[in-house]
Amino acid sequence: MSAPDPEPRCPRCGTAYSEGQEYCLQCGERLPRHGGLITRLGAGWRRRLGWYPGDCVWPALLALVIAAAAGAASAIWLADRSDASGQTIVQTSRISTVQSTQSAPEPTTATTTTATTAAQPPPPPPPQNRPVTWPAGHGGWTIVLDPLPAATGHAQAYAEARRAIRSRLKRVGVLVSSSYSSLHPGYLVVFTGVYSSEVAAQSAILNAHQHGYGGAYARRITP
Repeated sequence: MSAPDPEPRCPRCGTAYSEGQEYCLQCGERLPRHGGLITRLGAGWRRRLGWYPGDCVWPALLALVIAAAAGAASAIWLADRSDASGQTIVQTSRISTVQSTQSAPEPTTATTTTATTAAQPPPPPPPQNRPVTWPAGHGGWTIVLDPLPAATGHAQAYAEARRAIRSRLKRVGVLVSSSYSSLHPGYLVVFTGVYSSEVAAQSAILNAHQHGYGGAYARRITP
């Protein structure tokens, strides 16, 4: 007699769920509808490391591989262009330097001061010191750091948000999931970042993992 099929469990927190259930009742993760390569990869990840960040990690890794390949191709193309036209560029620059020395007047002190001032970079924005709010009426993508049941109260959610701010994560805030159609109701969602596309959000997930949020995942926010 063959062994019975193992009980399906949430790929993020490991909580068991029933057939046809769409969201995990423990962490709010969207549950897989059927098995396949992603499910097998997630199971292997959990067996080897003891935790699993969610199915969204695979698109993020794919995006990083594509970006690295594109960067390497660009570097090779620029190197070829430089080798092919390097002699002409040096000669033109030498001629231009001679002509500029002969014809251009010496810059005045006022002109030099203005150019130096314009070249200075703008000052960095002040560091975040309290949770932000999601832009009103704005849709997009974000990274969910920790979905907390609303019954636990706002104090715990905002304490978690302040901890993420101290960890140097950017644009950290708290969402009430019941106010957004794309989120499972009944949660206070601690998030970081407001992104215009899924690719941008997926690319930032590894940064959240490196700051101690190994279960962070991307989520669409629809008003």
